[in-house]
Amino acid sequence: MHAPPTGLVYAIYYTTLAAIAVPVNLMAIVILSRGRCGLSRCITRYLVSMAVTDLLVIITSVVINRISGIYFPGSFLSITPVCSVSITLTYVARVWSVWLTVTFTFDRFVSICCQKLKTKYCTEKTATIVIGTVCVLGCLSNIPWYFIHEPIYIIDNVPWYCRLKDIRYTSPIWTAFDWFDSILTPCTPFLLILLFNSLTVRHILVASRGRRRLRIHSNGENQSDPEMESRRKSIILLFTITGSFMLLWLTYVVQFLHVRITNDYNIKSFNDPKFILQETGNMLQLLSSCTNTFIYAAIQRKFRVEVKNLIKYPFNLIVKLIIQRKE
Repeated sequence: MHAPPTGLVYAIYYTTLAAIAVPVNLMAIVILSRGRCGLSRCITRYLVSMAVTDLLVIITSVVINRISGIYFPGSFLSITPVCSVSITLTYVARVWSVWLTVTFTFDRFVSICCQKLKTKYCTEKTATIVIGTVCVLGCLSNIPWYFIHEPIYIIDNVPWYCRLKDIRYTSPIWTAFDWFDSILTPCTPFLLILLFNSLTVRHILVASRGRRRLRIHSNGENQSDPEMESRRKSIILLFTITGSFMLLWLTYVVQFLHVRITNDYNIKSFNDPKFILQETGNMLQLLSSCTNTFIYAAIQRKFRVEVKNLIKYPFNLIVKLIIQRKE
């Protein structure tokens, strides 16, 4: 039996995404961890944690839950307990990735708009505590997903594959959990990022006009402002990361809200427009897990230098070994 065209498209897309996203995120983790990109330790800590969680999203959502199902159906990963664990880890990694983007946005909001709080909050220690808290709460809030699945088949007393139990749709407790999970991700993060960015833009516009008038009054001319230039670079990094995140998650959020409002979960086939919209949202949402590294490379000159050094390192090492052997 030949795979439907849509199935072939998904297979190509997810394979390509994994082949690009895994090495790209690993490269970002290595480069940022070395601390040579001219960023503060606080920002670096957030960006490294975001790269790690993006890598985990690709591994759990793409490699384990999609690619393995496409190329290795009926493998060990399809046994129900293993399948339940992998689905739970997928939700955990997604929550980590989304909420670390929110905490990074809030950190930059505090740094730019709240000067009195900045010295206490925008530190490496605080960033570590915030990241750890997000990871712990992300794990705890998604534990119920492990218990909501049941096997589709039982062959020789071995349960295979996962499907949602009927209680998922009938129990008030699970209905409440479903709404809690929906509010937790992606609705609240979307609104918070919009709020923090809006407040940041408002503050920047007011502060820029004030500083410009002050400098013109003091110097008699409009000279360059090093502080505003440094702040501008930080703002570009923030808005590019959050803007890319929101743009790539938009289809997922629209589809998610449509399903919740209409209460229409029925999907007839892989060619059903509702399934195509759902999977398109998933594809774009997962694509957001490999875009940050390209953003760093486009915006941060020092990051580009480190990328070149990292790429050249194995070749330089080979040349050095050859020269040593000749000597």
